[in-house]
Amino acid sequence: MLNHYDYLIVGAGLFGCVCAERLTKAGFSVLVIEKADHVGGTCYTENIEGINVHKFGAHIFRTNSKEVFDYIQQFAEFNNFINSPIGIRDGKAYNLPFNMNTFAQVWGITTPKQAQDIIEAERKQYGVANPSNLEEQAISLAGKTIFEMFIKDYTEKQWGRKCSELPKDIMRRVPLRFIYDNNYYNARYQGIPVGGYTQIFIKMLAASDVVLNVQYNDDQEGWNSKADKIIYTGPIDEFFGYRFGTLEYRGLRFEEKIFDEPNVQGNAVLNYNDWSVPYTRSIEHKHFEFGNQPKSIVSYEYPTNWKIGDYPFYPVNDEKNDNLYKKYVDLAKANPNIILGGRLGLYKYFDMQDTIKEALSLSKCLVEAI
Repeated sequence: MLNHYDYLIVGAGLFGCVCAERLTKAGFSVLVIEKADHVGGTCYTENIEGINVHKFGAHIFRTNSKEVFDYIQQFAEFNNFINSPIGIRDGKAYNLPFNMNTFAQVWGITTPKQAQDIIEAERKQYGVANPSNLEEQAISLAGKTIFEMFIKDYTEKQWGRKCSELPKDIMRRVPLRFIYDNNYYNARYQGIPVGGYTQIFIKMLAASDVVLNVQYNDDQEGWNSKADKIIYTGPIDEFFGYRFGTLEYRGLRFEEKIFDEPNVQGNAVLNYNDWSVPYTRSIEHKHFEFGNQPKSIVSYEYPTNWKIGDYPFYPVNDEKNDNLYKKYVDLAKANPNIILGGRLGLYKYFDMQDTIKEALSLSKCLVEAI
């Protein structure tokens, strides 16, 4: 380790790793510290029984940005995996996202006009002109049948609150496709890195000094003294000692099971759309890379009530929490050497492509500001 660095990056998740790679390539010295015992944050994968297991839920890369895809492909070869999840409702399987295959399974119809007529009639009968919550928003967009079969129970399990109590902005739109197409993401570039995600982060951090198992907030002053500027990707309220209160998150708990059989559920992702199953998703990891191993590993995702000390997965971006976040942002502005970034620092849910785009943009600004 050096005595002093140009940048200290707190957090070795995707945002921090991209910043580290860009800044070291531009000639800056970078120290990355991480409280976990691994790099990659929630994108971390671990090889178990020859299968790359997504330890914190399915991470399926997709983007419409050639710049973002060209960037990430420097660090791994991506396969042609297409996410086509199956929704399980009352013991029956349905294709997702909502498309003509789904509508045919639900209503026994075959043409787009038949599906459109049913949904439009339900919108008029049950919809609300000015939705005030998620339930009203979803019904106004997709009709009551789709809402009750696939959205209501799943969403309430996910968030631990009734849909009528959730802000409508959680569901800005419901993707309805009136074609027979089970491709979940409408993105030009899609796939999974062959060999898992962890290799990507190791390559991104190759020119940085990295320290794991470190709690930055236990000694902020000491760590800050090691660098001219700090890129902080941890929880913003924790950074300020929860001065104004605690921002809320929704948590997840994962259970993994190894099976002595090569194919357990026949698909990478199954969604469980009713309360009869306590978890929201099950992930059979080998299908991400078209594996033919003799065993299989399935992870089950259980939404949990979050508390300080748990891993924060989903920001609860309601009015109360967003107002609290703004107070912390105003506090951060007093120190121009502290740069907030990532999902936790910005208190905003980012997909992988959004995280990369934000990190590339920040890094470019920092390099050009020389």
